[in-house]
Amino acid sequence: MISLEDAQHYVRQWLAPLAPVELAPAESLGCVVADDLVALEAVPGFVNSAMDGYALRSSDTRNGPVQLTVVGSILAGEVAATTVDAGEAMRIMTGAPLPDGADCVCMIEEVEVDPGGTQVSIGRVVEPGECIRRPGDDVQVGQLLARRGVELGPAQVGVLSGQGYATVSVHPRPRVGVLSTGHELADASAPMRPGQIRDSNRPMLLALLRRSGFVPVDLGTAEDQPDAITERFGAGLESCDAIISTGGVSVGDADHVKGVIGALCGDRARSMQVAIKPGKPFAFGVAGEASTPLFGLAGNPVSTYVGFEMLVRPALRLLAGQSTLDRLTVNMVLDTPLARQPDGKLHLVFVVARFLEDGRLHAQSSARRGSHLLNAVADANAIALVPEGTGYGVGEIVRALVLDPEPSSATLDAGT
Repeated sequence: MISLEDAQHYVRQWLAPLAPVELAPAESLGCVVADDLVALEAVPGFVNSAMDGYALRSSDTRNGPVQLTVVGSILAGEVAATTVDAGEAMRIMTGAPLPDGADCVCMIEEVEVDPGGTQVSIGRVVEPGECIRRPGDDVQVGQLLARRGVELGPAQVGVLSGQGYATVSVHPRPRVGVLSTGHELADASAPMRPGQIRDSNRPMLLALLRRSGFVPVDLGTAEDQPDAITERFGAGLESCDAIISTGGVSVGDADHVKGVIGALCGDRARSMQVAIKPGKPFAFGVAGEASTPLFGLAGNPVSTYVGFEMLVRPALRLLAGQSTLDRLTVNMVLDTPLARQPDGKLHLVFVVARFLEDGRLHAQSSARRGSHLLNAVADANAIALVPEGTGYGVGEIVRALVLDPEPSSATLDAGT
C-alpha cells in the first residue's frame, strides 16, 4: 500500500491548469483569473448623490435654518439643465449627477417641503460634501481588481461587468466524463435481470462534479470487457478534460479498467492500493498529447465518494487553476465515539457535524461503516480522518474534512 499523500502527489505531478479562455464576466463565476485584471474606468465616474434629497450650496445653511427655492429635479441617469445658485435647491435622487453650483445633499427625511413643492426648509447646517459620492470612491483607473490565480466571486463579476469588460481571461471549468463499468449495472429506470443492481455511482459523480463547479459529461456504462471500456474512454478523450470511471480497479477476474488505463497511458499510469478505508483500489494515468487524466475509482459507492473527495476533486481543481486544492480541514470535537481496529490505513468516517456555541465543530453522529452503504452517508456533511490506532472517544479531537458547513436536516443512518 501507499499513503494517501503519496497517491495525491503522484496524481498532481502530472497535471497543470488548463489553457486560458475568454469568457464574459457573467459566465466566469467560479473560474480562476489567468491574468491580472485592472480598472479601466473610475467608479463612480462623476460626483453623484448618495441619498434621495435636495442638492444645495452648503454656504446657504451656515447661519442656521433656511428656506430655499426649488429650481427643478433630477433623476439617476439624467443631467441637470440648470445650475443651483445661492438660495436655491434641486430635488435629486440617489445616483443622479450633482448639479453645477451644489456642493452637498440634504436627505429628504431632514427637509420640510411646502404644499406646492416650490420651497424647502432646512433646519441645520449641512456640511460641504455631505451625502455625495466622489469620482473614484470605489474604484480608481488602473486599480487591481482581480489578481491572477483568484477565483471570481459574484461581487467581482459585478465589478468587472461595471468596468465594461466584454470578456476576461480565465482557466475554464474542466469538462469531466463519468463512466460506470460492470456487467451487473442497470440504468435507473431499466428493468433488471436477476443479479443486477442499479447504477448509483454515475449519477452521484455527475452531481458531485456539478456541485464542485465542474462540467459533468455522462459517458454512460460499459460491461466488463476491455474493448467496451476502451471504446468509452476513447469517446471521453475526444471531448473531456478528464475522465472518471468506477469499478474494475481491484484484483477480480473482471477488473479490466486498470489494464485499459495502463494501455492508454503507458508509463504514465499506475495502479495503486492506497492506505485508506474505504477506497483502497485506485488507478490513474494521463493519456494522449493533452495528458488527459484518467481516474479509476473503486466500484462500491462509498468508496467512489471517498475517492472523488480525496483524489479526484483536488486534481480537478488544479486543472481549473485553483491554488487551494483540498477542502477545508479543521479540528473537530467528538460528541460520539469513533472506534476502529488497527490495519495500517487511514479510516475516513462520514459524520454529521455542527458548529456549536463554543465556536468549534462537533461531530454529533457517525454513519454506519461499509463501502456499500451509500444511504448511510447521504446526510453527512464532514469526513473524520481517523488515523492508525484504536480510534477516539467522546470529547477527543480529530481532524475532519468539511463537505458542507451546514448538515442536512435529516437524521444520519448512525452507527452503533
